[in-house]
Amino acid sequence: MNPFTGTGHLIRLALRRERTIAPWWILLIVTMALTMVAYINRNMGTYELKLAYIDIIRSNAFLQGLGGGFAEPRLEVLATWRSGGFLYVASAFAAVMSVVRHTRREEDAGRSELVRSAVVSRHAQLTAAMLVAAGNSLLGGLVTAVVLIGIGLEPIGSLAYGAAITVAGWVFAGIAAVAAQLARNARTATAIGLSLLAISFVMRYAGDASAQYWLKYLSPIGWSHLVQAYQDERWWMLGISILAGAVLSAVAYQLLGRRDLGAGLLPERLGRATAPELRGPISLAWRLHRGLLVKWTAGVVFFAAAAAGLSPLGRDLLSRPSIVVDNIRSTLGVPADAMLGAYSWYMILILAYAIALYPVLMTLRLRSEETSGRAEAVQATAVTRLRWAVGHLIVTGLGTTALMAVSGLVFGTLYSVLVGDLATDMPRFLSGALGAVPAAWCVGAVCLLAYAMLPRASAAISWTVWILTAALGQVVGPLYGRWGGSPLEPFHYIPNAFTAAPMDARPSLALLAVTTVLLGGGLLALRRRDFG
Repeated sequence: MNPFTGTGHLIRLALRRERTIAPWWILLIVTMALTMVAYINRNMGTYELKLAYIDIIRSNAFLQGLGGGFAEPRLEVLATWRSGGFLYVASAFAAVMSVVRHTRREEDAGRSELVRSAVVSRHAQLTAAMLVAAGNSLLGGLVTAVVLIGIGLEPIGSLAYGAAITVAGWVFAGIAAVAAQLARNARTATAIGLSLLAISFVMRYAGDASAQYWLKYLSPIGWSHLVQAYQDERWWMLGISILAGAVLSAVAYQLLGRRDLGAGLLPERLGRATAPELRGPISLAWRLHRGLLVKWTAGVVFFAAAAAGLSPLGRDLLSRPSIVVDNIRSTLGVPADAMLGAYSWYMILILAYAIALYPVLMTLRLRSEETSGRAEAVQATAVTRLRWAVGHLIVTGLGTTALMAVSGLVFGTLYSVLVGDLATDMPRFLSGALGAVPAAWCVGAVCLLAYAMLPRASAAISWTVWILTAALGQVVGPLYGRWGGSPLEPFHYIPNAFTAAPMDARPSLALLAVTTVLLGGGLLALRRRDFG
C-alpha cells in the first residue's frame, strides 16, 4: 500500500468539517487587518500625528514590545505594528486547533480506528490534517494580502505581510502534529501546542521590549515579525519558517510510526485510586474546572499587571499635552483631569470582556461532557440532570467572580503603587471589576440557553454571542466611532466606578434578573430534551 493511500478522501472529509470553522478564522484575520488600517486613518490622519505617536512608542518599553519592530510614520507600517502580531498568533492558533481536531481528537472519539479499517494508510490522516491546516493558513494570508492591496496599500509589502501570516500557521501546524504524537489525548496535545504558542509570543515581546532582539530569532512568532512587511521585506525569513515547519512535519511522521493508535509517547500520569473529596456535583465540577481556572487566573494577573504598568505613561502624557493627547481625549469624550480615570476604566472593560469568555467555555464544557458520555455515567448515580448542570453553573459563576476580583485587585494594587493611593484607588478598581460580574454572568446564561435548546449548534451560537458582545461593546466601539458601545450587549449597563456620579444599582439588578430568567429557561429546556 502506498504510504499516503486514502489521503485525498480524508482531505475532502476534513474540508467538509472545516467549512463551518475555517471561514470564520479567515474572516477574523482579514477583519483585524482592515480594522487596524481604519484605526490609523481615523486617529492619525496626518504625518504630524503619526510622528507624535511614534515618539510615544519609543519612550515606553511596554509599547515598544506590544507592536514589535520599529514603527515608521507610514499608514501600512503603523497598521501592522498596531496589530502587535495578533494576526500571526491567530493564524498559528487556528493551525494548532485544526491539526489536533483532525488527528488526536479523531483517535479519542474512536473514528480513526474506523477509518483505518478501510483502505487507508497509516500516514493518510496526519497528512490530510497537515494539508488542510496549511491550506487554511495560506488562504488566510492570501486573502489578507489581496484585501490590503485592494484598499490601496503597497502590493509587495502586502504580499510579504500575507506570507508572514501564512508561515506562522505552517510552523505551528508542525508543532501541533508533533504534539499529537506525544500526547495521549487531544486536550494534552492542544495544551502543548498553545503553551508553545504563548511562550513564542512572550519571547518575541520580551525581545522587543528589552531591545534583546536575539530573542525574536528564537521565537516562531518572531520569525514572522522579522519578515518586516512594508519595510525591508526580508523574504529569507520566510524560508526559516518553512524549513522549521518541514522539519517538524518529518519528526511527526517519525513519531507516528513509533506509537500505537490511541496512545501517546509521553508516559501516562497515573491518578489516585480514590477521590474522597468528590461528594457531589459541585465538587465534581470543581475538580473538572480547577485546572482551567488556575490558567485563567495566571493570564488575568499578567494582563492586569501589564495594563497597570502603563499608568505612568498615561500620567506623563497628561503632563505634556500634545495633538495625540487631544485626539485621544476627543475620542474618549472626557476632560483632561479625568483622562487617567478614563484609561483605567477602559482597561477594566477590556479585562471584563475577556473574562466573559470564561463562562462561555465552561458552558461548552457541559456539551463536551454530554457528547463524551461522561455526563450520562454521572447521572446513572443519584445525581440528577439538573443537579449536574447546577453544579457546573455554581462553579462557573464563582470562578467568573474570582477572576473579576483578581483583575481588580492586581490592577488596583499596581496602579496605587505607581501613580495613586491605595486607600482611595483600590476600592474603585475592585468595585469596578466586580460591577462587571452580572454582565459576564448574562453572557454565560445566554450560552446555557443555547446549549439546552440547540445542543448541536451551541458551540457556534456561544462563540457568536461572545464575539458580538465584544464587537458591539465599549472597547471595539471607538474603532468605528461608537464610544458608547451598543445597548444590545450587557456590559453597556454596568456602572462606571471612576466617575463622580452616585452608584446606581438598578442596571446590575436588571442584569441579574435577566440572567435568572435565562438560566431558568435553560435548565427547564435541558430537563425536557433528550440527552446525548
